[in-house]
Amino acid sequence: MKYRSGIICLLVVTLLFTGIGWKMGAAQMLNTIMHTAHDLLLDTVFYLMGICVITGAIGKLFVEFGVVDLLEKILRPLMRPLFRLPGMASLGAVMTFLSDNPAIITLSKDKRFASHFKKFQYISLTNFGTAFGMGLIVIIFMIGQGYFVEPIIGLVGAFVGCVVSTRCMQYFVLKAYPSYAQENACEITEADAAEEQHVEEKSLFLRTLNSLLDGGRSGVDVGVAIIPGVLIISTLVMILTFGASADGTYTGAAYEGVELLPNLANKVDWFFKWVFGFNDPHQIAFPITALGAVGAALSLVPNFAAQHWIDGNAIAVFTAIGMCWSGFLSTHTAMLDSLGYRELTSKAIISHTIGGLCAASVAHWIYVLYTLI
Repeated sequence: MKYRSGIICLLVVTLLFTGIGWKMGAAQMLNTIMHTAHDLLLDTVFYLMGICVITGAIGKLFVEFGVVDLLEKILRPLMRPLFRLPGMASLGAVMTFLSDNPAIITLSKDKRFASHFKKFQYISLTNFGTAFGMGLIVIIFMIGQGYFVEPIIGLVGAFVGCVVSTRCMQYFVLKAYPSYAQENACEITEADAAEEQHVEEKSLFLRTLNSLLDGGRSGVDVGVAIIPGVLIISTLVMILTFGASADGTYTGAAYEGVELLPNLANKVDWFFKWVFGFNDPHQIAFPITALGAVGAALSLVPNFAAQHWIDGNAIAVFTAIGMCWSGFLSTHTAMLDSLGYRELTSKAIISHTIGGLCAASVAHWIYVLYTLI
Protein backbone atom coordinates (compact mmCIF):
# COMPACT_ATOMS: atom_id res chain seq x y z
CA MET A 1 0.00 0.00 0.00
CA LYS A 2 2.76 2.39 1.00
CA TYR A 3 4.65 2.05 -2.28
CA ARG A 4 1.64 1.70 -4.60
CA SER A 5 1.77 5.27 -5.95
CA GLY A 6 5.51 4.99 -6.55
CA ILE A 7 5.10 1.75 -8.47
CA ILE A 8 2.25 3.17 -10.56
CA CYS A 9 4.24 6.32 -11.36
CA LEU A 10 7.29 4.27 -12.36
CA LEU A 11 5.18 2.03 -14.61
CA VAL A 12 3.46 4.96 -16.35
CA VAL A 13 6.72 6.81 -17.01
CA THR A 14 8.45 3.61 -18.17
CA LEU A 15 5.62 2.64 -20.51
CA LEU A 16 5.35 6.16 -21.95
CA PHE A 17 9.01 6.61 -22.81
CA THR A 18 9.48 2.98 -23.81
CA GLY A 19 6.64 3.37 -26.31
CA ILE A 20 8.06 6.62 -27.70
CA GLY A 21 11.60 5.25 -27.77
CA TRP A 22 10.44 2.06 -29.48
CA LYS A 23 9.09 4.08 -32.42
CA MET A 24 11.68 6.87 -32.57
CA GLY A 25 14.73 5.07 -31.25
CA ALA A 26 16.15 5.80 -27.80
CA ALA A 27 18.98 8.08 -28.97
CA GLN A 28 16.74 10.01 -31.36
CA MET A 29 14.06 10.41 -28.68
CA LEU A 30 16.53 11.87 -26.17
CA ASN A 31 18.04 14.19 -28.80
CA THR A 32 14.58 15.37 -29.89
CA ILE A 33 13.61 16.11 -26.27
CA MET A 34 16.75 18.18 -25.68
CA HIS A 35 16.62 20.00 -29.02
CA THR A 36 12.91 20.79 -28.68
CA ALA A 37 13.32 22.12 -25.14
CA HIS A 38 16.33 24.23 -26.22
CA ASP A 39 14.45 25.59 -29.22
CA LEU A 40 11.40 26.46 -27.10
CA LEU A 41 13.57 28.25 -24.56
CA LEU A 42 15.29 30.46 -27.13
CA ASP A 43 12.51 31.05 -29.66
CA THR A 44 9.35 30.96 -27.55
CA VAL A 45 10.04 31.55 -23.86
CA PHE A 46 12.05 34.72 -24.36
CA TYR A 47 9.47 36.00 -26.84
CA LEU A 48 6.72 35.37 -24.29
CA MET A 49 8.84 36.94 -21.56
CA GLY A 50 9.18 40.07 -23.70
CA ILE A 51 5.39 40.23 -24.01
CA CYS A 52 5.03 39.66 -20.25
CA VAL A 53 7.43 42.52 -19.45
CA ILE A 54 5.62 44.96 -21.78
CA THR A 55 2.11 43.98 -20.62
CA GLY A 56 3.26 43.98 -16.99
CA ALA A 57 4.52 47.54 -17.37
CA ILE A 58 1.28 48.64 -19.06
CA GLY A 59 -0.80 46.92 -16.40
CA LYS A 60 1.07 48.60 -13.55
CA LEU A 61 0.76 51.96 -15.31
CA PHE A 62 -3.00 51.44 -15.61
CA VAL A 63 -3.22 50.69 -11.89
CA GLU A 64 -1.16 53.73 -10.90
CA PHE A 65 -3.14 56.25 -12.94
CA GLY A 66 -6.63 54.93 -12.31
CA VAL A 67 -7.37 53.21 -15.61
CA VAL A 68 -8.14 49.98 -13.74
CA ASP A 69 -10.57 51.84 -11.49
CA LEU A 70 -12.24 53.32 -14.58
CA LEU A 71 -12.59 49.91 -16.22
CA GLU A 72 -13.92 48.48 -12.96
CA LYS A 73 -16.59 51.19 -12.84
CA ILE A 74 -17.61 50.51 -16.46
CA LEU A 75 -17.84 46.75 -15.93
CA ARG A 76 -19.49 46.89 -12.50
CA PRO A 77 -23.13 46.92 -13.80
CA LEU A 78 -22.53 43.57 -15.55
CA MET A 79 -21.42 41.67 -12.47
CA ARG A 80 -24.67 40.87 -10.66
CA PRO A 81 -26.96 40.02 -13.62
CA LEU A 82 -24.34 37.92 -15.43
CA PHE A 83 -22.11 36.46 -12.72
CA ARG A 84 -24.26 36.81 -9.58
CA LEU A 85 -21.36 38.68 -8.01
CA PRO A 86 -21.15 42.15 -6.42
CA GLY A 87 -19.84 44.94 -8.63
CA MET A 88 -16.52 44.93 -6.78
CA ALA A 89 -15.68 41.61 -8.51
CA SER A 90 -15.06 43.45 -11.78
CA LEU A 91 -11.79 44.68 -10.29
CA GLY A 92 -10.67 41.05 -10.02
CA ALA A 93 -11.47 40.47 -13.70
CA VAL A 94 -9.37 43.45 -14.77
CA MET A 95 -6.46 42.51 -12.51
CA THR A 96 -6.28 38.88 -13.69
CA PHE A 97 -6.66 39.97 -17.31
CA LEU A 98 -3.62 42.23 -16.92
CA SER A 99 -1.58 39.65 -14.99
CA ASP A 100 -2.42 36.03 -14.09
CA ASN A 101 -4.82 33.82 -12.13
CA PRO A 102 -3.29 34.28 -8.65
CA ALA A 103 -4.04 38.03 -8.80
CA ILE A 104 -7.63 37.26 -7.77
CA ILE A 105 -6.38 35.50 -4.62
CA THR A 106 -4.12 38.40 -3.71
CA LEU A 107 -7.11 40.70 -4.09
CA SER A 108 -9.46 38.44 -2.12
CA LYS A 109 -7.07 38.48 0.84
CA ASP A 110 -7.96 42.15 1.28
CA LYS A 111 -10.66 42.13 3.98
CA ARG A 112 -12.29 45.27 2.64
CA PHE A 113 -12.65 43.60 -0.75
CA ALA A 114 -13.82 40.24 0.65
CA SER A 115 -16.43 41.87 2.90
CA HIS A 116 -18.60 42.62 -0.15
CA PHE A 117 -19.15 38.90 -0.86
CA LYS A 118 -21.28 36.08 0.49
CA LYS A 119 -19.35 32.85 1.00
CA PHE A 120 -20.65 31.15 -2.15
CA GLN A 121 -19.65 34.21 -4.19
CA TYR A 122 -16.26 34.43 -2.53
CA ILE A 123 -15.46 30.80 -3.34
CA SER A 124 -16.54 31.23 -6.97
CA LEU A 125 -13.93 33.97 -7.40
CA THR A 126 -11.47 31.15 -8.15
CA ASN A 127 -13.39 30.27 -11.30
CA PHE A 128 -14.25 33.86 -12.13
CA GLY A 129 -10.67 35.13 -11.97
CA THR A 130 -9.13 32.14 -13.73
CA ALA A 131 -11.23 32.72 -16.85
CA PHE A 132 -9.41 35.99 -17.54
CA GLY A 133 -5.89 34.94 -16.47
CA MET A 134 -3.10 36.17 -18.76
CA GLY A 135 -5.80 37.51 -21.09
CA LEU A 136 -3.81 40.50 -22.29
CA ILE A 137 -0.76 38.34 -22.96
CA VAL A 138 -2.79 35.78 -24.92
CA ILE A 139 -4.49 38.43 -27.06
CA ILE A 140 -1.28 40.35 -27.81
CA PHE A 141 0.48 37.09 -28.68
CA MET A 142 -2.26 36.17 -31.16
CA ILE A 143 -2.19 39.66 -32.67
CA GLY A 144 1.56 39.22 -33.03
CA GLN A 145 0.87 36.13 -35.16
CA GLY A 146 -0.98 38.33 -37.66
CA TYR A 147 -4.58 38.05 -36.42
CA PHE A 148 -6.80 40.77 -34.97
CA VAL A 149 -10.53 40.01 -35.22
CA GLU A 150 -10.07 36.37 -34.20
CA PRO A 151 -8.56 37.14 -30.74
CA ILE A 152 -11.44 39.57 -30.05
CA ILE A 153 -13.91 36.81 -30.90
CA GLY A 154 -11.95 34.57 -28.55
CA LEU A 155 -12.27 37.18 -25.79
CA VAL A 156 -16.06 37.12 -26.20
CA GLY A 157 -15.99 33.32 -26.00
CA ALA A 158 -13.90 33.44 -22.82
CA PHE A 159 -16.38 35.89 -21.30
CA VAL A 160 -19.25 33.46 -21.94
CA GLY A 161 -17.17 30.58 -20.57
CA CYS A 162 -16.52 32.61 -17.43
CA VAL A 163 -20.27 33.14 -16.89
CA VAL A 164 -20.91 29.39 -17.25
CA SER A 165 -17.99 28.37 -15.01
CA THR A 166 -18.80 30.88 -12.26
CA ARG A 167 -22.50 30.05 -12.24
CA CYS A 168 -21.81 26.29 -12.19
CA MET A 169 -19.41 26.68 -9.27
CA GLN A 170 -21.96 28.72 -7.33
CA TYR A 171 -24.60 26.05 -7.98
CA PHE A 172 -22.33 23.27 -6.71
CA VAL A 173 -21.31 25.26 -3.62
CA LEU A 174 -24.89 26.14 -2.68
CA LYS A 175 -26.02 22.56 -3.24
CA ALA A 176 -23.35 21.30 -0.82
CA TYR A 177 -23.56 24.21 1.65
CA PRO A 178 -26.94 26.03 1.44
CA SER A 179 -26.04 28.25 4.40
CA TYR A 180 -23.27 29.90 2.34
CA ALA A 181 -25.97 31.87 0.50
CA GLN A 182 -26.43 34.10 3.58
CA GLU A 183 -23.08 33.88 5.37
CA ASN A 184 -20.63 36.72 4.75
CA ALA A 185 -17.17 35.81 3.49
CA CYS A 186 -15.48 38.26 5.83
CA GLU A 187 -16.37 40.68 8.60
CA ILE A 188 -14.66 44.07 8.98
CA THR A 189 -13.41 44.79 12.48
CA GLU A 190 -12.90 48.24 13.99
CA ALA A 191 -9.16 47.81 13.63
CA ASP A 192 -9.53 47.11 9.91
CA ALA A 193 -11.84 50.11 9.46
CA ALA A 194 -9.42 52.41 11.25
CA GLU A 195 -6.45 51.28 9.19
CA GLU A 196 -5.12 54.06 6.97
CA GLN A 197 -2.68 54.00 4.14
CA HIS A 198 -0.25 56.85 3.86
CA VAL A 199 0.81 57.34 0.27
CA GLU A 200 4.02 59.23 -0.30
CA GLU A 201 3.65 62.19 -2.65
CA LYS A 202 5.62 61.65 -5.84
CA SER A 203 6.06 63.57 -9.05
CA LEU A 204 4.34 62.48 -12.25
CA PHE A 205 7.70 61.42 -13.73
CA LEU A 206 8.59 59.21 -10.75
CA ARG A 207 5.14 57.64 -10.65
CA THR A 208 5.40 56.77 -14.36
CA LEU A 209 8.97 55.50 -14.09
CA ASN A 210 8.29 53.41 -10.98
CA SER A 211 5.14 51.94 -12.49
CA LEU A 212 6.89 50.91 -15.69
CA LEU A 213 9.89 49.41 -13.90
CA ASP A 214 7.86 47.63 -11.20
CA GLY A 215 5.42 46.29 -13.78
CA GLY A 216 8.25 45.18 -16.03
CA ARG A 217 9.88 43.40 -13.09
CA SER A 218 6.64 41.53 -12.37
CA GLY A 219 6.56 40.61 -16.07
CA VAL A 220 10.01 39.05 -15.72
CA ASP A 221 8.71 36.99 -12.79
CA VAL A 222 5.80 35.75 -14.90
CA GLY A 223 8.16 35.03 -17.79
CA VAL A 224 10.44 32.97 -15.55
CA ALA A 225 7.45 31.19 -14.00
CA ILE A 226 6.24 29.88 -17.38
CA ILE A 227 9.60 28.29 -18.27
CA PRO A 228 8.94 24.90 -16.59
CA GLY A 229 5.48 24.62 -18.13
CA VAL A 230 6.68 25.49 -21.62
CA LEU A 231 9.76 23.28 -21.57
CA ILE A 232 8.22 20.25 -19.84
CA ILE A 233 4.59 20.21 -20.95
CA SER A 234 5.11 21.59 -24.46
CA THR A 235 8.02 19.27 -25.21
CA LEU A 236 5.95 16.24 -24.21
CA VAL A 237 2.87 17.44 -26.09
CA MET A 238 4.91 18.20 -29.22
CA ILE A 239 6.46 14.72 -29.20
CA LEU A 240 2.94 13.28 -28.95
CA THR A 241 1.66 15.64 -31.69
CA PHE A 242 4.27 15.99 -34.45
CA GLY A 243 5.48 13.24 -36.76
CA ALA A 244 8.77 12.11 -38.25
CA SER A 245 10.97 14.24 -40.49
CA ALA A 246 10.05 15.01 -44.11
CA ASP A 247 11.59 11.77 -45.41
CA GLY A 248 9.79 9.67 -42.77
CA THR A 249 12.85 8.96 -40.61
CA TYR A 250 13.76 10.08 -37.10
CA THR A 251 16.92 12.20 -36.94
CA GLY A 252 16.77 13.53 -33.37
CA ALA A 253 15.93 17.03 -34.57
CA ALA A 254 13.56 19.32 -32.70
CA TYR A 255 9.80 18.91 -33.16
CA GLU A 256 9.78 15.30 -34.25
CA GLY A 257 7.31 12.93 -32.63
CA VAL A 258 4.97 9.94 -32.77
CA GLU A 259 1.66 11.68 -33.71
CA LEU A 260 -0.29 9.94 -30.93
CA LEU A 261 -2.66 12.83 -30.14
CA PRO A 262 -3.75 13.44 -33.77
CA ASN A 263 -4.40 9.72 -34.22
CA LEU A 264 -6.57 9.65 -31.09
CA ALA A 265 -8.34 12.86 -32.15
CA ASN A 266 -9.19 11.24 -35.50
CA LYS A 267 -11.24 8.66 -33.63
CA VAL A 268 -13.65 11.36 -32.40
CA ASP A 269 -13.04 14.02 -35.04
CA TRP A 270 -16.82 14.60 -35.37
CA PHE A 271 -16.87 16.00 -31.82
CA PHE A 272 -13.97 18.40 -32.33
CA LYS A 273 -15.31 19.56 -35.71
CA TRP A 274 -18.75 20.34 -34.28
CA VAL A 275 -17.71 21.86 -30.92
CA PHE A 276 -14.41 23.54 -31.87
CA GLY A 277 -14.55 23.63 -35.67
CA PHE A 278 -11.09 22.05 -35.83
CA ASN A 279 -10.16 21.00 -39.36
CA ASP A 280 -6.85 19.39 -38.39
CA PRO A 281 -6.41 16.76 -35.63
CA HIS A 282 -3.12 18.34 -34.52
CA GLN A 283 -5.06 21.34 -33.17
CA ILE A 284 -6.34 19.32 -30.21
CA ALA A 285 -2.88 19.67 -28.65
CA PHE A 286 -3.58 23.33 -27.76
CA PRO A 287 -6.56 22.83 -25.41
CA ILE A 288 -4.87 19.81 -23.81
CA THR A 289 -1.78 21.91 -23.08
CA ALA A 290 -3.87 24.89 -21.91
CA LEU A 291 -5.22 22.71 -19.09
CA GLY A 292 -1.80 22.83 -17.47
CA ALA A 293 -0.22 26.08 -18.69
CA VAL A 294 -1.46 28.64 -21.19
CA GLY A 295 2.10 29.86 -21.79
CA ALA A 296 3.04 26.35 -22.89
CA ALA A 297 -0.03 26.21 -25.13
CA LEU A 298 0.93 29.49 -26.81
CA SER A 299 4.32 28.03 -27.64
CA LEU A 300 2.59 25.53 -29.95
CA VAL A 301 1.07 28.22 -32.20
CA PRO A 302 4.18 29.31 -34.20
CA ASN A 303 4.99 25.69 -35.08
CA PHE A 304 1.38 24.97 -35.99
CA ALA A 305 1.42 28.03 -38.25
CA ALA A 306 4.67 26.89 -39.89
CA GLN A 307 3.01 23.54 -40.67
CA HIS A 308 -0.16 25.31 -41.96
CA TRP A 309 -2.27 23.50 -39.35
CA ILE A 310 -4.22 26.53 -38.12
CA ASP A 311 -6.67 29.05 -39.54
CA GLY A 312 -8.73 31.98 -38.23
CA ASN A 313 -11.23 29.69 -36.51
CA ALA A 314 -8.44 27.91 -34.64
CA ILE A 315 -7.00 31.23 -33.43
CA ALA A 316 -10.42 32.35 -32.13
CA VAL A 317 -10.94 29.02 -30.34
CA PHE A 318 -7.37 28.94 -29.02
CA THR A 319 -7.79 32.45 -27.60
CA ALA A 320 -11.10 31.57 -25.93
CA ILE A 321 -10.04 28.29 -24.38
CA GLY A 322 -6.52 29.54 -23.62
CA MET A 323 -7.89 32.48 -21.63
CA CYS A 324 -10.72 30.59 -19.98
CA TRP A 325 -8.71 27.57 -18.89
CA SER A 326 -5.34 29.36 -18.55
CA GLY A 327 -3.68 26.41 -16.85
CA PHE A 328 -6.40 26.00 -14.21
CA LEU A 329 -5.48 22.38 -13.41
CA SER A 330 -2.15 23.59 -12.06
CA THR A 331 -3.57 26.53 -10.10
CA HIS A 332 -7.07 25.74 -8.80
CA THR A 333 -5.91 23.46 -5.99
CA ALA A 334 -3.48 26.05 -4.65
CA MET A 335 -5.96 28.89 -5.09
CA LEU A 336 -8.79 27.17 -3.20
CA ASP A 337 -6.36 25.99 -0.56
CA SER A 338 -5.25 29.59 0.04
CA LEU A 339 -8.92 30.59 0.43
CA GLY A 340 -9.47 27.76 2.91
CA TYR A 341 -11.88 25.67 0.80
CA ARG A 342 -9.68 22.85 -0.49
CA GLU A 343 -12.53 20.31 -0.29
CA LEU A 344 -14.32 22.14 -3.12
CA THR A 345 -11.45 21.73 -5.61
CA SER A 346 -13.15 18.93 -7.58
CA LYS A 347 -16.29 21.05 -8.02
CA ALA A 348 -14.21 24.00 -9.23
CA ILE A 349 -12.37 21.82 -11.76
CA ILE A 350 -15.60 20.31 -13.14
CA SER A 351 -17.19 23.76 -13.42
CA HIS A 352 -14.20 25.24 -15.21
CA THR A 353 -13.89 22.31 -17.61
CA ILE A 354 -17.50 22.93 -18.66
CA GLY A 355 -16.86 26.68 -18.91
CA GLY A 356 -13.81 26.21 -21.15
CA LEU A 357 -15.67 23.91 -23.54
CA CYS A 358 -18.50 26.45 -23.74
CA ALA A 359 -15.99 29.25 -24.39
CA ALA A 360 -14.41 27.34 -27.28
CA SER A 361 -17.78 26.39 -28.78
CA VAL A 362 -19.11 29.97 -28.58
CA ALA A 363 -15.93 31.34 -30.19
CA HIS A 364 -16.24 28.81 -33.01
CA TRP A 365 -19.86 29.64 -33.83
CA ILE A 366 -19.29 33.39 -33.58
CA TYR A 367 -16.40 32.98 -36.04
CA VAL A 368 -18.69 31.01 -38.38
CA LEU A 369 -21.20 33.88 -38.25
CA TYR A 370 -18.39 36.39 -38.82
CA THR A 371 -17.25 34.59 -41.96
CA LEU A 372 -20.82 34.64 -43.31
CA ILE A 373 -21.18 38.41 -42.93
